[in-house]
Amino acid sequence: MDDRKVLLLTGASRGIGHATVKRFAREGWRILTCSRQAFSDRCPWGGAEDHIQIDLADPEQTRDVIQDIRERLDGRLHALVNNAGISPKGPGGSRLNSIETGLDTWSQVFNVNFFAPIVLARGLQEELARAQGAVVNVTSIAGSRVHPFAGAAYSTSKAALRALTREMALDFGPLGVRVNAIAPGEIETSILSPGTEKIAEVLPLRRLGQPEEVAEVIWFLCNNTSSYVTGTEIEVNGGQHV
Repeated sequence: MDDRKVLLLTGASRGIGHATVKRFAREGWRILTCSRQAFSDRCPWGGAEDHIQIDLADPEQTRDVIQDIRERLDGRLHALVNNAGISPKGPGGSRLNSIETGLDTWSQVFNVNFFAPIVLARGLQEELARAQGAVVNVTSIAGSRVHPFAGAAYSTSKAALRALTREMALDFGPLGVRVNAIAPGEIETSILSPGTEKIAEVLPLRRLGQPEEVAEVIWFLCNNTSSYVTGTEIEVNGGQHV
């Protein structure tokens, strides 16, 4: 029997997700990863048996994967981190506003950014309850203000996820499961929009954040040092929200 604690992480293949994998692996956790990409043999953490290839934009796939995940668990899930998110762009990487964004794009974004987190948490609530586990939803600075690069569908999906975090904290609390969110700002990853450096220049900390800094906050919310924290959203943005 594997007695390691277990993390289920969506959007694990790059950026914040990849840094989170490394942080939890360092603590000896078993990590189940979900992403659109297949498992890479070059990855030194985990194995193909702990990876689920899934497109969370497809609601039917998301619902169907629950049983697959449950079969890979030993009845307990100590942490669920809903990190997967998509932010489609227009021609030339332009921002998609509320007038020009097609309804199919709105639906795709909300399926990944908003619906997948609650579908996974509801489907795995028994395993989370047995472990007295934690859920962390990754929102965004764009969920609280109009952002120069993040589109309308992305921003509103993250605002909705912030509100959902409060609702989930209320509903999952009696099960002994804590639900929190983190709201990253401008984090240095491979998908940064051109011009983000200009935003960083006027932040209180005057720099971009690193994925590892976000992963540390996720780690805090998933272990016992935050045992009395639920229903909150932690800003991880160098003071961008002030």
